Amino acid sequence: MLSRTEHRGVCRLISSVMSGTESHTDREEDYRFLHSMLMEKKLHLLFKIHERLRRFEKRGPVPVQDHAAGLASDLAEELICQCGRDRVKELAALLSKPNFKSLLSVHDAVAQRDFEPSLPPLSDDSLEDDQDSVKIVSLVKTKDPLGATIRRDRATGAIVVARIMRGGAADKSGLIHEGDELKEVNGVSLEHMKPKEILPLLTGSQGEVTFKIVPASTTEEMSSNKKLFMRALFDYDPNDDPAVPCKDAAVAFKRGDVLRVVSMEDDTWWQACRLGDGSTRAGLIPSQQLHERSRVALQRPKRILGPSLSFPAGLRRSFRLGRKSGRDGEAARSKRWSAGLHPRSSIRPPTYKEVIPYHRDPKDRHRLVVLVGPGGVGVDELKRRLLISDPDLFGVTVPYTTRERSRLETEGVDYHFVSVHMFEEDILNHRFVEYGRYKGHYYGTSLDSVHRVMAEGKVCLLDVHPNKIKHVYTSEFKPYVVFVRPPSIEELRITRRRAKFLSDEEDENSARIFTEEDFEDMINSAETIESQCGHLFDKEIVNGDVAVAFRELKVDLENLKEAKVQWIPAKWICSLPTNAQRSVGHSGGWI
Repeated sequence: MLSRTEHRGVCRLISSVMSGTESHTDREEDYRFLHSMLMEKKLHLLFKIHERLRRFEKRGPVPVQDHAAGLASDLAEELICQCGRDRVKELAALLSKPNFKSLLSVHDAVAQRDFEPSLPPLSDDSLEDDQDSVKIVSLVKTKDPLGATIRRDRATGAIVVARIMRGGAADKSGLIHEGDELKEVNGVSLEHMKPKEILPLLTGSQGEVTFKIVPASTTEEMSSNKKLFMRALFDYDPNDDPAVPCKDAAVAFKRGDVLRVVSMEDDTWWQACRLGDGSTRAGLIPSQQLHERSRVALQRPKRILGPSLSFPAGLRRSFRLGRKSGRDGEAARSKRWSAGLHPRSSIRPPTYKEVIPYHRDPKDRHRLVVLVGPGGVGVDELKRRLLISDPDLFGVTVPYTTRERSRLETEGVDYHFVSVHMFEEDILNHRFVEYGRYKGHYYGTSLDSVHRVMAEGKVCLLDVHPNKIKHVYTSEFKPYVVFVRPPSIEELRITRRRAKFLSDEEDENSARIFTEEDFEDMINSAETIESQCGHLFDKEIVNGDVAVAFRELKVDLENLKEAKVQWIPAKWICSLPTNAQRSVGHSGGWI
C-alpha cells in the first residue's frame, strides 16, 4: 500500500520527470508526447485505485457470519408469527424469495471456503504397479450401443478396444481410443473374462457406464472430417456373412446405395454410414480388398460372347429408332456390328465406386441416358416406348452411313449420308461412339449426333454396346447408365416364348420364335456384361414384363430429371484420393 508520504513521493517523481522533459529540445516532439501522457487524468486515477486496493488488502476482510442462510431462515419463521404489519410481511416475503436464498447460500459457501475442489481417495487396489496412467471414463448410456468393438489380445490376454465406430457415443466423447485396455466396467474387474462375458455387464447398465482404462501407448487419429462417398455395387447382408467380426456392428446395404466411408484404416473392414437411413453412427462394411479377394472365388464362370465385329443373331436388333425402322430391315441389321465382350485375364466382382454429389443447374444440359443389355432383352422396345411417351423430353440420335440414300429416305431424319473419306476421317479423329461395316458400307453413331439431341434440351437415349460406354463415360456427357437385365429362364419361357424379333434374312416380314438356346445366351451374356461393366451402371431394371419395366424406367428417369442432388463418379471432377495408412484389427464383441 502507498502511504500518504509514498503517494506524495510518486507525485513529486512525476513532477520532476515532467520538468526534466522541458529541457530536451533536441527531441522536442517525443518529450512533448511524454509530458502529455504524464498529465493525463486517467493516470492519476489509476494511482488512486491502486492505493484503495492496497488498503483493502491490508485490512484482510473476514465474514461476519458464515451461516447467513440459516439465520435468514430462522428470522423468516419468527416473522411469520408477526404478520400484522405490512413491513413485516414485506420482509418475510423478501427472505423467502429463491434468489435471496441463493445469494445467502453463495455467501456462506465463500465464507466457509466450501468451493475448494476435492477428490475422493483412491482405493488401494487401484495403486498397482504400472497403473499411473489409468483413467476413469464415464459415458451416458442410451438405447443405442456405445459404438465400439472389443477383443482379447492374444499376447497379453488383456481386453482391448478393437474399433471405435464413427458417430457413436465412444467416438463423440473423445475419451476412448483404439488400443485402449479395459480394466474394469462399473467396478467389475475384467481380468480373465472373455469378450462375450463382458457384454451382459454393459447391457444391464442403467444411466452411466464407467470404465477403468489404461490408454494405449500410441494412438493413431483417423480422419473423420474428409467426406469420402462410395456407391455400393453389390448387395450386402451381414447376417449372411460368416466372416463379419460382429454382425451387430455391421451395416447392411443394397446395390446402388451411397455410403459415406469414415475410416479405411483396416485392410479388411471399413467403417461407413449409409446415406438416407437417418443414422450418423458408422458400422462395419467389407473393404474393397476383402470383397475382391474372398468373393471372386464364389463367382461362377461366365460364357464369353464372340469376337468383335461378328454378327450373332439376336444380339442387338436395331441400329436406332427411326420412323421407318419397322420397314427398313437394313437399319435393323446394321446395328449389330460390334458383337462381343472381350474376355479378361481375371474377372473381378464389382465392389465400390467413389462418387460425389452433383447439383445440376436448371440451365445445364440433361445427362445422357445410356441403355445396355444383352440381345433380345428388349432395350430397343424400352427406348421406343420412352420416345413415344414424351417426344418433347426424350430424343434419339440419327446414325451416319456411307451407303447411298434411297428414294424414300430423308437426310438427317433416317440417316446422315456421308462419303467414305469423311467417315474414315471421323474414325481417325475419334468422333464415333461406335461404328462398323455391313455389306461394304460403314454405319456409326457419331458424338456430333449426341450433341445435337442434347443441345435441343432433350434427354438423349443412347443404345450402345457395353464395351463402347467408355467413349461417352466422361464429365462432358455425365451418362446415366441403365442395365436392362433378363428375368429368370423360367420367366423367359413364359414371357418370350411367343415373342418375335427380326431375323437376318432379306425378307423383313420373316420372324422366328425364341429358342431355349436364345434364353441361355441372353442370361449368360447379361452375366458377362455385368461382370465386366457393372461398375459403370447407375440403375438396373429386370425386363420380365415390358410394361412394368417401362413404367419403372420412366419413373426413374423423371426422378433423375427433378433430383436436386445426383451422385456421379468422383473421377469426372477430381482425382481419387490416396488411402490412409491402414492397420489390421479383429474384434470380439460389440459394445
